[in-house]
Amino acid sequence: MNNSLLLFSILLYLSLNLWIGWWASRRVKTTKDFVLAGRGLGFMLASMVTFATWFGSETLTGAPAEFINDGFLGVIEEPFGAALCLILVGVFYARSFYRMNIITFCDFFRIRFGKSTELISAIVMVPSYFGWIAAQLVAMGVVLQAVTGLPLGTGIVISASIVMIYTIMGGMWSVSITDFLHNVILIAGLLVLGSILLNKTGGVEQLIGQSPKGFFRIIPHRFSFVSMAGYVAAWITVGLGSIPQQDIFQRVMSSKNENIAVKSSIMAGFMYLTVAMLPLFIALMAKRLYPELMLGDLKMIIPSMVLKHTGLGVQILFFGAMVSAILSTTSGAILAPAAVIGENVIKFFKPNMTDAQSLKAIRWSIVGITLCCILMAMLRQNVYELVGESSAFSLVSLFIPLTAGLKWQKANSVGCIASMTMGWGGWFVCYLINTQIPAVLYGLLAGLVGMVAGSLMFGERR
Repeated sequence: MNNSLLLFSILLYLSLNLWIGWWASRRVKTTKDFVLAGRGLGFMLASMVTFATWFGSETLTGAPAEFINDGFLGVIEEPFGAALCLILVGVFYARSFYRMNIITFCDFFRIRFGKSTELISAIVMVPSYFGWIAAQLVAMGVVLQAVTGLPLGTGIVISASIVMIYTIMGGMWSVSITDFLHNVILIAGLLVLGSILLNKTGGVEQLIGQSPKGFFRIIPHRFSFVSMAGYVAAWITVGLGSIPQQDIFQRVMSSKNENIAVKSSIMAGFMYLTVAMLPLFIALMAKRLYPELMLGDLKMIIPSMVLKHTGLGVQILFFGAMVSAILSTTSGAILAPAAVIGENVIKFFKPNMTDAQSLKAIRWSIVGITLCCILMAMLRQNVYELVGESSAFSLVSLFIPLTAGLKWQKANSVGCIASMTMGWGGWFVCYLINTQIPAVLYGLLAGLVGMVAGSLMFGERR
């Protein structure tokens, strides 16, 4: 009986998302409406939608598993690096981008460095999303499998279809409104579950007192060159690497004005840091209260604990929160590369496209991307490893050209292309040979050398 009610609640929630997508579709008239919600989001809505950028399966499953084993030092990349990224975007990047009045991140490369860099940046950016999207679909399939007993593949197809449909209908308007709903359920569910478990463990002091010495350290125990290199890499892989990504760009740029764009991104960073702490401490409390859960898959410690040791009301709240987080992340992640394909790849080869044709191209791109990611999720081959590489990919190839283009007047197209190719090449070689120093640091250094050398040696070229 309980499983039937839980399933009904989840299906009702998924149906509500489709209705919101249909309602939001009435606001879409132009490509800017579809990709940037017509630049009409107020502070609260903009903060919520930016906060939801990455709060998905890894935040609720992967990060808690790492936290249980290694404490705060095991989760520097997520959530600390992710929160850092959102704050840096608000402080250093949002205002400049907002004033440019562009639709995609790759438009910046066209305006600053020329059309060739627009296409190259798009080709570099789009594939980085596929592993991340596939991971979210697998996580959603696992949730449906745990609750309903459906085969994993069926759950993947159902969840992907729902996200695809409401994203196609309303674009960023759908993403924004559903994200607001998702976040309310997410925060409520985590707070209720955390409060129940905290009472059972005897409070925060008891929980911290029973943890190993140094468990809550955020600075490494050793200060060798290699350990510090790994520590820095953990901070910057997402902290800097996700700055040049279309999903965060279009969420911030959907704000009503540049002040809201700046403030909402900073607020989202602090929200991410605080709310993302809840799954970590919930997992730690679950370990203390139900040590038998440590014998299973640690990534499933929170869902397993909820199913086995809580009542129906808490289960509905928690799985509603989990579905909320995954849907929010997936919808934005699908829309981002679709916008880049439509605006910066297809339009590159067909520059005379009308706005209506561009909008149609983006919608068809959503379909294509979803189908590709369903296939990747079905194969389930190293999907979660691909998640970690997506931010590294953009860090080594796009972060230096972006920052130099905004802050250094001498940066030019030769330096931009050299930075992209040398950064990616340096990272890829070091990744293959598995260097002791993280490959992203070599890639970042190579990208910096390429930008400086190319710009100074060849002068201004477009």
